[in-house]
Amino acid sequence: MHELAETAKALVAEGKGILAADESDGTIKKRFDSIGVESTEDNRRAYRELLFATEGAEDYISGVILYDETIRQSAADGTPFPKLLESKGVIPGIKVDKGAKPLALTDDETITEGLDGLRERLAEYRELGARFAKWRATYSIAADKPSEYCVWTNAHALARYAALCEEAGLVPIVEPEVLQDGTHTLEQSAKATGRVLQALYTELHDQRVDFTGTLLKPNMVLSGYEASDRAGADEVAEATLECFYKHVPAAVPGIVFLSGGQTDEDATAHLNAMNARGPHPWQLSFSYGRALQAPALKAWGGKPENVEAAQRAYYHRAKMNGAARTGMYAPEMEREAAAV
Repeated sequence: MHELAETAKALVAEGKGILAADESDGTIKKRFDSIGVESTEDNRRAYRELLFATEGAEDYISGVILYDETIRQSAADGTPFPKLLESKGVIPGIKVDKGAKPLALTDDETITEGLDGLRERLAEYRELGARFAKWRATYSIAADKPSEYCVWTNAHALARYAALCEEAGLVPIVEPEVLQDGTHTLEQSAKATGRVLQALYTELHDQRVDFTGTLLKPNMVLSGYEASDRAGADEVAEATLECFYKHVPAAVPGIVFLSGGQTDEDATAHLNAMNARGPHPWQLSFSYGRALQAPALKAWGGKPENVEAAQRAYYHRAKMNGAARTGMYAPEMEREAAAV
């Protein structure tokens, strides 16, 4: 277990966070559609290489979550992606869930699948170079949601996944995402998030998972994206911290927030506001996908001649989030990118 605890700590090293580059085929197709690029295996490989090879990004990126296709791909010079990342001191990880599917006998709630055959898949991913894994569960906020049924069945599955990861020598990132779509208030978000975390840590404990070798990847507590009166960064930071102090054990080395549907700059500002109120029992870090990649994707546009501009855009976002890790981010730092 000592090795897992060390890996977990390295993933939340000071000033660093995780790049989520584990978009499923469907999600990466949507991203590519938005820039008019066909989602072929070669284009996906070229795009991911652009991110992984960005010089200096390793100063702010501790690990990268890969997709099944990506962990098997290589850079243009033939170096397998996990080896390319390792050569820069970046830890390779892998998404292992099979996605959220309808939860039987509920009104539009979901359960994440992928436990069947997981032990064998984890062994293979470790051989391919992965040192940590990720499993995401999703929950909606509404008058009767999330239901106790949805909260506990997903907590049970997340804990089963985490136990199998620790057995296989991989750090489990557990991702219970309370979706922030809708018109809910900050208080409703806090209540739903708290219920989900309470169930999760009960199940993780009951299933013998060692918290010191895990990381939590949760949503922030936000007003619904369609709410008329949305909370600002300070309110978000205070509501999120209050919720996590109540429900997340201090033995957990780090909390790596997901960005969800936040804008790039909001995701950075919210993380910064929480760290400015530190120190906390756990490292407060990031595991962003779109909020780290969106500017790079747009700058790249599928053209080889734009790789350098795209890498500058990605480096800038990584650097901004690195600053937010220490509570030293300020919106005027965003001008650095424009000046390049």
